[in-house]
Amino acid sequence: MENPELYIEALIFSSEQSIRIEEIMYCLQSAFQRDFTKDEVILSLGNIQKKYDDENFAIELVNISNGYQFLTKKNYHSVISLLQLQRSKKKLSPAALETLAIIAYKQTVTKLEIEQIRGVNSEYSIQKLLEKELITIIGKSETVGRPILYSTSQQFMDYFGINDLSELPQIKEFTDNSVSIGEQTE
Repeated sequence: MENPELYIEALIFSSEQSIRIEEIMYCLQSAFQRDFTKDEVILSLGNIQKKYDDENFAIELVNISNGYQFLTKKNYHSVISLLQLQRSKKKLSPAALETLAIIAYKQTVTKLEIEQIRGVNSEYSIQKLLEKELITIIGKSETVGRPILYSTSQQFMDYFGINDLSELPQIKEFTDNSVSIGEQTE
């Protein structure tokens, strides 16, 4: 039989939250068709912890919430927090996505036009999209009151991985039932 420690390491790595010893034992027993004792698993966990205590590893095995999980060592928390800050800036609320879709498909649209389509105030969503630089102000309309005109930005293209607005899905694709994924049940 191969080294069970490698399988335990793989289980811990692939688990989204801490994994309990009982879960590890169940997986090993199912995979190898033999019994594993709690002491065997604890011994393997100790060996894995020692392995990652080495300063050449940025992660460590930690016992939390009655289970085990790989976590980044404290020395690297400042860099990880920068990544998390960057990723949190990229998340869009459903309201912001809705507003962004209207701007992307209408291209050069006023706040009033967005609000007429959505049926709700869109000030906050527009502000967030401007902060994330996904939309840009391209000027003022010639209509009464000269409202601000919004359009998507180059960052929008990067964010969605497109080179041109023509690469956006056509609106008819959203309503065409022949373009669907999965089984249709009636």
